[in-house]
Amino acid sequence: MAERSTAAVDVADNSGDEPLTAKADAATTDGTAQSKDVKGASSKDAESEQDGSDAVPASPDLHSGHKLARRYRLEECVTRLDGFSSWRAVDEKLRRAVGVHLLPADHPRARSVLAAARSSALLGDPRFVQVLDAVEEGDLVYVVHEWLPDATELTAILAAGPLEAHDAYQLVSQISQAMAAAHREGLAHLRLTPGAVLRSSTGQYRIRGLAVNAALRGITADQPLRTDTESIGALLYAALTRRWPYESDAYGLSGLPKDLGLIPPDQVRAGVHRGLSELAMRALANDGATASRQEQPCTTPDELAKAVAAMPRVLPPEPTFTAPPEYQRTTYQQGTYGRPSARPTSATQPVIVPPPPLQSRTGKALKWAVSALLIAALGLGSWQLAETVLNRGNDSGEPTPTQTTDDGGDDNNAAEPSKPVTIVGTQDYDPLGDGSEKPGSTKNVYDGDTSSYWNTDGYYSADFGRLKEGVGIVLDLGKVQQVGNVDVSFLGGNTSVELRSTEDASFPQLPGGFTKAASGSGTKVSLKPDKPVQARYLLIWLTELPLSDDGNYRGKISDIKVTS
Repeated sequence: MAERSTAAVDVADNSGDEPLTAKADAATTDGTAQSKDVKGASSKDAESEQDGSDAVPASPDLHSGHKLARRYRLEECVTRLDGFSSWRAVDEKLRRAVGVHLLPADHPRARSVLAAARSSALLGDPRFVQVLDAVEEGDLVYVVHEWLPDATELTAILAAGPLEAHDAYQLVSQISQAMAAAHREGLAHLRLTPGAVLRSSTGQYRIRGLAVNAALRGITADQPLRTDTESIGALLYAALTRRWPYESDAYGLSGLPKDLGLIPPDQVRAGVHRGLSELAMRALANDGATASRQEQPCTTPDELAKAVAAMPRVLPPEPTFTAPPEYQRTTYQQGTYGRPSARPTSATQPVIVPPPPLQSRTGKALKWAVSALLIAALGLGSWQLAETVLNRGNDSGEPTPTQTTDDGGDDNNAAEPSKPVTIVGTQDYDPLGDGSEKPGSTKNVYDGDTSSYWNTDGYYSADFGRLKEGVGIVLDLGKVQQVGNVDVSFLGGNTSVELRSTEDASFPQLPGGFTKAASGSGTKVSLKPDKPVQARYLLIWLTELPLSDDGNYRGKISDIKVTS
């Protein structure tokens, strides 16, 4: 009778320690691609993997196309190590990609792997890659987990260079908060390496292998809180410097020079954020000693998360607007609309100059006749003008009454009709997240095509997965102008939105720097301030998103019109 434990989720993750680019060598034969941990990954990894290695049974001899529970079809082996194997597979029932860990039922770690997988599945925290199934079936034990096709390993991100200060701040903030929540439920990771951290396309960090990766390798720790905290410190150190904070090279990163010891990140690389550098040192095993001052060490993820929250927020880089292209007149404005385009003249072809008109006697006589008529007409007009002026002078000297309107000049005081205000540029605005929200499609909101649109990223709930207060798009009007009304058209469902404005030459980095002018909700929202405002930059700030067809919450703006 098969034992089964299921946790329902709808995304997926890839498995294994090595990044996908390095997994070809790790998927050959059993035991030929043993992973060698280095100092800093875990001091007890090598010892745990050596103990009883001769008694570890061989990993199951399976192949691509094999089905588990007549549901999970194995596609590609990504890791084969120490008696177990990890696969990319397809859940044919739900038609989605999943990851699968496989090991024999008589494997010495089979019981602990099942227990770790079931405990991790009960956590249900979206910041972790979720366990979907934990099964003992016949002579096999397998664990099914998410597969994230749009996520990137931190290993691959660091291969391109160190992270910016804002990205490193988001990394340590999200990872420490997630691990603090896991430890409150009695779960530890013990193998928190750059390969275990993924960044999604929305900038959210996800942790894979909670408790399961350590159980697969038989890793234990006397102080799990301290072990995971040091691992987070090592991740932050690597993100700031692109160096592993120990002497040995690991995870595609170079270690520190031998006999130098653990030095702060801001001494390894110029331009490192000072606060983040000190935070990394407080989390690592140096008791918090830094070059500038003594701080209490962070020995638990919860203490580290509080230290991150206590430091000043690291803002994302200020966005820059690209200059709009120079105005070019259309062919209609140039007077060439409907005319055939002139053929280019060859450089070697001589230009034919038309001959001057013939100077005949008839032509000269005609010129003199026309001149005489013009002179006569001018004289007649002057005489009539003088006669009119004299007649007015002979009239009574009383002033002619000026006609006035009864209501004191309503025509002059009448409100001018509203006029369209031109939008010269747009910018996505996500200061409370990763700083980017689909920047490539912002121009669709004012291109006049209602079928094109700008959309936000997908979130787990209408309130942005409780990750931030909102996102938006900034409209650049080119100069400070009067704004009387802003019409916003949405696609996909009712969306809550606010209109905020600023007269400054550059828009604020945080939404609180804008002045709220109006708010509304619906698919076609008219944002009309109580009184006209003067502004150059307008912020269309989305505060609640509708449910989209893909199961996520997403906002879509198809058109924006601004009038004075």
